[in-house]
Amino acid sequence: MEAERIVCFVDGFNLYHALKDLGKPHLKWLNLRQLFGRLVRPKSQIITQILFFSAYPTWKPESYLRHRLYVKALSSQGVLPILGKFKVKPKKCMACNAKWESHEEKETDVNLALALLDLAYKDQYDHAFLLSRDSDLAPAVRKVKDNFPNKKVSVFAPFNYKHSSELIQVSDGHKTINLQHISTSLFSQKVYDPGGNLVTIRPIEYTPPNELVESEAEFVNS
Repeated sequence: MEAERIVCFVDGFNLYHALKDLGKPHLKWLNLRQLFGRLVRPKSQIITQILFFSAYPTWKPESYLRHRLYVKALSSQGVLPILGKFKVKPKKCMACNAKWESHEEKETDVNLALALLDLAYKDQYDHAFLLSRDSDLAPAVRKVKDNFPNKKVSVFAPFNYKHSSELIQVSDGHKTINLQHISTSLFSQKVYDPGGNLVTIRPIEYTPPNELVESEAEFVNS
């Protein structure tokens, strides 16, 4: 019996905000290849692709740099980044007439929905793992199920976020990603590609608490 082909679709912003809300910045240095490796049945399922959908916050220099380093780390493990963009959106206070600019993320959900459908039509997967809570993706999941009843779509959400009821209704199942899944699936400080070449180094902001304690102890004792 052939292994079930799994393609993982990751809504980067849904994941980022779930991790941010945990108040543990080091968990953002998450190795998606390792994470999904813990969520499959290794004897009967095989991950063929992992797609990461996001956009760069170019107006925030520090965040922009960390995001690029993270994408480099993901790419070194064969994760395919598909990037949208942010659109500047003018805002105005009707009470005081103050004006400012905000940024609205565009294209991520559309890119994910299109990829979910495109790879189904190309028969690139038997089972889609969808890491997202965005109910706007429900029509795309429904379209996949309508046209390919034998293909499965399962939705995933971090343990501190509730699942989207709309996605659950149209999918084949749902699973919660627990804290242990996340905390045991982090990149090392130095990230190497399969050939042993150094790709990138973890941002200092993502240093795990235990390493910070060790560094402080070394400093005190030096």
